[in-house]
Amino acid sequence: MQDKKGLKTEKKNSVQIVVFGVVQGVGFRPFIYRLAHQFKYAGWVKNIGFGVEIHLESGEKTDFKDFLRTLQEEKPPLSQIEEIKVKPAPFLELKDFSIQKSKEGESFVFISPDITICESCRKEMKDPSDRRHVYPFINCTDCGPRYTIVRSLPYDREETTMKSFLMCADCKREYINPLDRRYHAQPIACPACGPHVHLQNARTGRRIKGGIPKAASLIKQGKILAVKGLGGFHLVCAALNQEAVHRLREIKERKTKPLALMARDLKTIGKHAFLSPAEKEMVLSARRPIVLLKKRKEIKGIAPHLEEMGFMLPYTPLHYLLLEHLDLIVATSSNKKDAPIMKDEKEGIEKLCDYILSHNRPIHMRADDSVVKIVDDQPLFIRRARGYVPYPQRVPEEFLSPCHILALGGELKDTVSVYKNGYVVTSQFLGDLDEYQNYKYFEETIRHLTHLFEVKPELIVSDLHPDFHTTRYAQKSGLPHFQVQHHFAHILAPMLEHRIPAGKKVLGVSLDGYGYGEDGLAWGGEFLLGDYSGYQRLAHFKYVPLPGGDLAAKQPWRMALSFLMDAFGTEFPRLKALKRLPQNKIKAVKSMIELKINSPLTSSCGRLFDAVSYLVGLSPLEVEFEAEAPMRLESAAKEETQQSYGFTIQGKTPPFQVSFAPAIKSIVKDLERNRQASSISSKFHNTLARVITSIAETARKDHGIDTVVFVGGVFLNKKLLHRAASLLERNGFHILRPMVYSPNDESISIGQIAYALNRIKSKKKA
Repeated sequence: MQDKKGLKTEKKNSVQIVVFGVVQGVGFRPFIYRLAHQFKYAGWVKNIGFGVEIHLESGEKTDFKDFLRTLQEEKPPLSQIEEIKVKPAPFLELKDFSIQKSKEGESFVFISPDITICESCRKEMKDPSDRRHVYPFINCTDCGPRYTIVRSLPYDREETTMKSFLMCADCKREYINPLDRRYHAQPIACPACGPHVHLQNARTGRRIKGGIPKAASLIKQGKILAVKGLGGFHLVCAALNQEAVHRLREIKERKTKPLALMARDLKTIGKHAFLSPAEKEMVLSARRPIVLLKKRKEIKGIAPHLEEMGFMLPYTPLHYLLLEHLDLIVATSSNKKDAPIMKDEKEGIEKLCDYILSHNRPIHMRADDSVVKIVDDQPLFIRRARGYVPYPQRVPEEFLSPCHILALGGELKDTVSVYKNGYVVTSQFLGDLDEYQNYKYFEETIRHLTHLFEVKPELIVSDLHPDFHTTRYAQKSGLPHFQVQHHFAHILAPMLEHRIPAGKKVLGVSLDGYGYGEDGLAWGGEFLLGDYSGYQRLAHFKYVPLPGGDLAAKQPWRMALSFLMDAFGTEFPRLKALKRLPQNKIKAVKSMIELKINSPLTSSCGRLFDAVSYLVGLSPLEVEFEAEAPMRLESAAKEETQQSYGFTIQGKTPPFQVSFAPAIKSIVKDLERNRQASSISSKFHNTLARVITSIAETARKDHGIDTVVFVGGVFLNKKLLHRAASLLERNGFHILRPMVYSPNDESISIGQIAYALNRIKSKKKA
């Protein structure tokens, strides 16, 4: 007798189950072992190329459906199932169930991201009768450090920073028992055999008694502590102590850039910010990112001039133990300005704090906290790092290639990606490579990823820009080298993520601050028709001068003058915002633009935001961090209105040019009428949504394209993303945007991999 799937239902039946996805290195095989024992099935489980193979046998009548249902409902928290295939298998008369080793070269070994302490470990840590009571390094197969402690593969204790900690008999017993929650949990430890914390004076180096409770007491007193986490040190102070926060800002050389907060629990967060159900779910997720939330009330000095603050919950046992004594702390990365996060005391951490709460488990690979916001109940990554890296992405079957590929990304907010055996692995956020320490971090990460996943690059991919550090690195590598235009790579990243098939064309809307264009100019407001093979520039924002070059990105008033001159010529209205400027500076910049001196042309959407933010009085004369002026403009857009400003689309054939001169003229009129910044900002956001929709209508009418891809750093703007997506969807368009990566330059390396895979595929066909 057989059921509808063709599985045997009489006695002595057996099946083969193949599970595809992220199911290696995440405790999946011991989970299957325990599940088989629960259902009293014989058989075996082993890793195979892209997943896990299970052989089940039963001497009783069964269709194995209960096993399959439980597998999917109770799978390990770090696993991700993409597909399950089931078929009848020969009955082998097996007596028990075993975990089999995979043959060498048979599988792609996956290393899990670092994950927050699980509920089972938290309960044990709080239990006075448990041998790991209040132990700050408690972990199991389902939680704890992974990526940041791994030195090499295979993933076993000898290849992690736990190598020097010899397991005691109790830990060893748990480690070798497949039925135990800590079976092959490589960071397994207890107070008898594992790492320990210590507290010391940052100036003298003297050890201080009292451990974590004493550290909490010092924070309450207004002291600044460096606290060692999973991927590096946090600088910590009491969030409601304005004097401590001010001193921390001085140490960090950070005047207005937002600081991250760590709260004891959801109740504490709820006192200071609003939480939607989707935001609550993200805050509570095992990845424990920083989540940007709308302020309920202001906490002075944390995120000035913005409507959101970043909150996270504790994610290591040490954090939980510290927050038992505190409600809310600042927990910001321990890095000097523009440098990577510090991972050990030797890097100068003592210069940034009063006391150091550290431990003796080394961090091998540094990784910052991830940062995310929720838009229309879906994640929007600002920074993808701890908790998500090195989560792999499987590529569509048509792009499978034996070639190993290394993609280097761009220059700012960089990541690198590697491709091997059907998977792309993308690094954590690396920062801006024009800073020397970040460039060394970039090199360190390439070495780590290629070594860890045994990638031997046969092809290297970089940006088109001839002077980027990444381009020069690629040129010196001696490998075959592809170069991909910046905004095209942006668009390809979500296409690969969403498995868009080869040959399908989309309209890519790529809005950012800067990318090197094929005409040598500074692109940044781009509408590209394309597929994996190439693109056509359908439209772009009208070029305007960038007076002072890179300086214009730091001083938004320069772009305000540039857009005023584009709209009015040399005789533009003397607005209130311009009265903040000395007349000689205005005159000098006007001359630069007129004489075309150090004023390259740009189509940048980011620089348009800078200009409007300054004109309405929101932007400072000089910004401290990238996108500060646009973020202030976004925060001001609180007024509900359907109104927008005018624009023109110029040209009879592509690429069409979008001119915002009508919008600038109308903004000036609104300012002269003393309209509020909130009203102007809302109308400006609506204008951009209308521009995007207008170009999309052209793409559909002339080219039959109804899929629109949103990419680029400008789409970190929650209000623009929501308004543009809503307007397009009402008009029948399908929207794609990155869901597991950031739309900013962190996604460039993924797009570069997509381009390379398509080139390889195309060559095979030829």
